[in-house]
Amino acid sequence: MQRNSLILILALGFIFPACSQSQKREGSPQKPVYTVVKSEEEWKKQLTPIQYKVLREKGTEMAFTGEYWDNHKKGTYVCAACQLPLFDSKTKFESGTGWPSFYKPVQESAVLKIEDTSQGMVREEVVCSRCGGHLGHVFEDGPAPTGLRYCMNSAALKFEPNK
Repeated sequence: MQRNSLILILALGFIFPACSQSQKREGSPQKPVYTVVKSEEEWKKQLTPIQYKVLREKGTEMAFTGEYWDNHKKGTYVCAACQLPLFDSKTKFESGTGWPSFYKPVQESAVLKIEDTSQGMVREEVVCSRCGGHLGHVFEDGPAPTGLRYCMNSAALKFEPNK
């Protein structure tokens, strides 16, 4: 009887700590750590008013008004705040939404997806993984091969044409 009790105690000692660690991770998601960090005053000096509104205040430019929604040149779209390469023109497609749309980032690690429950809906916000700037949202109505539509704000991007 004592041997069975000892085994049970040891087993519970391994199970409960694992459960509590799992609950801690799920219950309190960690905030991302960005490598480019500036004060709001520094961002205001660096960015245009529309770039600041989109990148730092999670704003959205009006459809069909941004610089890149109808851009068909070959090149790379980088973060307007920190110049991290985000999307290749090869993955850009016509979504009909009025915003530049891509089916995948240059590298999965270039962007972070964060649950966004604002405006009475649940969607995935897309931010730059280097500076945390708001880029837009990703939806599951894009073309093959990913089925994703990264719907980005032109103001959050800069285009670097291929040389």
